[in-house]
Amino acid sequence: MTWLAFPSVSTNHAHKPDIDACAEYTRALLIDAGFSDVTRIETPGHPIVYAAWQVDPALPTVLIYGHYDVPPPDPLALWETPPFVPTIRDGQLFARGASDDKGQIYCHIRAIKAYAETVGKPPVNIKIVIEGEEEIGSPNLQLFIIATRERLKADIALVSDTPMIAPDRPSLCTSLRGLLYTEIKLRVAATDLHSGQHGGAVPNALLELSRLVMSFKNAQGEVQIPGFYDGVPLLSEQAREAIRALPHEDAAYQSELGLSHLEGEAGYPTLERRWYRPTLEINGMWGGYTGPGSKTVIAAEASAKVSMRLVGTQDPTVIAQNFTAFVHAHVTPGVHVHVDIHSMAPPVQVAQEDRFVRAASVALEKAFGVASVFQGEGGTVPVVADFKRILGINTVLMGLNLPNDGIHAPNERISLANLERGMQASVHFLAEVATATT
Repeated sequence: MTWLAFPSVSTNHAHKPDIDACAEYTRALLIDAGFSDVTRIETPGHPIVYAAWQVDPALPTVLIYGHYDVPPPDPLALWETPPFVPTIRDGQLFARGASDDKGQIYCHIRAIKAYAETVGKPPVNIKIVIEGEEEIGSPNLQLFIIATRERLKADIALVSDTPMIAPDRPSLCTSLRGLLYTEIKLRVAATDLHSGQHGGAVPNALLELSRLVMSFKNAQGEVQIPGFYDGVPLLSEQAREAIRALPHEDAAYQSELGLSHLEGEAGYPTLERRWYRPTLEINGMWGGYTGPGSKTVIAAEASAKVSMRLVGTQDPTVIAQNFTAFVHAHVTPGVHVHVDIHSMAPPVQVAQEDRFVRAASVALEKAFGVASVFQGEGGTVPVVADFKRILGINTVLMGLNLPNDGIHAPNERISLANLERGMQASVHFLAEVATATT
């Protein structure tokens, strides 16, 4: 797939030419699929590609969302084949973006093209937004949606950027965790110091940072930020029973990921911790000397990236304030510390009873030959909350990848069978939407 060959890494400015080229190729893909109204929209960051196909004003309108940007492929040494050389082996397509999200959005583009080539048009009105900044928090997408809300009017949004519960068992996601992404910058001295001349007499930024991050949770895995659990709902026994009925085994999950053990907040089963409980994770820590060989220094500065996944009615703005206050209260007096807030998104719930969710359930069963199940998702798709708040529409979350597809990791992949059945599911979904009733 040529689309996967573009190193459209949105977080690295050196890839700006690749992002621009990928946006142009995305535009060409949509024209090839049959859209006549295709626009590349420049933003202060990376371009958004928008297309529309107005079939009949009396028909429902589906707004499809996806992203063409990808995260960095590092560490490159762990890839069996180059990340931007799409490679097929053992029934899998390997490349950065194969699963997140080019492969999944491609299923919908191909479904629309199939309608164009067979009956001349899709069975419903289509609008499609494919952005280039999802992996950096979509800083310009919300402004685009607000500015073009009339143009984006639709009955339902469709997003494929979530996983299936298991191979050959399609899933519809009905909840997404929210996100608060932060960065801590800590300084104890004007410059790194010689560990022989000054060791034992001066503070070490890495030790200070380590003590700080260890204060974020207690031994039971509970986050210690004041007010952190405000708005976190307890699941009903009916909901827990539905989770227990899903095809999941802790031992298989642990083995798949190469883990020695599982851990997390005490008192909750694995799927509930992954989908319906909030979390705090350290995404990276650095400081001092990290190059090859040795350099005996005491670090003057240290940093950490910290993310929190949110559920229920947790307010990311309030938690950001409480987290910042906690950090300042838990460093040694005299240590300079600053917290940057990089991105925020609220949690999202989608009703299983929604007519378009029911249409998606029928479509998945027709494509996969087995009934779909409902599940939560621990990740965050910020645009879903924006669609609800700004456009007033719900979103069908029709994931087509698998939990072990290695998104954001080396050897990212997607099953060729899932790609094929994903295209079929999209074809069926558009047909079902055309006749969906309240």
